[in-house]
Amino acid sequence: MARPLLPALTLLFALPAGAMLWQGADLSRLFSTVAVAAPADLLDGCGDVPEAVALAEELRDRALRIERYMASLDAKKAEIAEAEASLRDHLGDLRAQKGRTNADRDGATQAVRTDIDRLIALYDQMKPAEAAAILTNLPADFAAEILMRVQPEAGARIIAAVDPRQAALLTAQMGARSVRTP
Repeated sequence: MARPLLPALTLLFALPAGAMLWQGADLSRLFSTVAVAAPADLLDGCGDVPEAVALAEELRDRALRIERYMASLDAKKAEIAEAEASLRDHLGDLRAQKGRTNADRDGATQAVRTDIDRLIALYDQMKPAEAAAILTNLPADFAAEILMRVQPEAGARIIAAVDPRQAALLTAQMGARSVRTP
């Protein structure tokens, strides 16, 4: 007899709930009558049981600790959000500074290139013997750089006017620079 009763009870409770769900009814009103003890009413009738009083105090203490912990978490979240905003601002400042630095460096590089181009033009206009006399007194790597940038015909005449040992050294420097920078 117990076996046929169980499916009947299931249908008895499930069909109305299914119909309510089908119609889109709010089921929360069915469960709103659940008994909930308010904190003040929690110990009514249990004041003479020491274990219940101790349990209630322990639960109250835990609730207070949880509230303090949650407040601490909220404060930490606010600190983290403030730190993130500060870091974003600082990152923006650093990016702007990097852009200015790159622009300054590009300007300085362009100025150096302009100066080098003027120097090369000057050596292109000199007589080979005069240019050779000046280049022999310069450091070998600097002189080789100048010779690589002047017009090939002017460079050939300048090297021909230089002492053969110095010309060999300059040629070796020019070849080494060519190998370093493809």
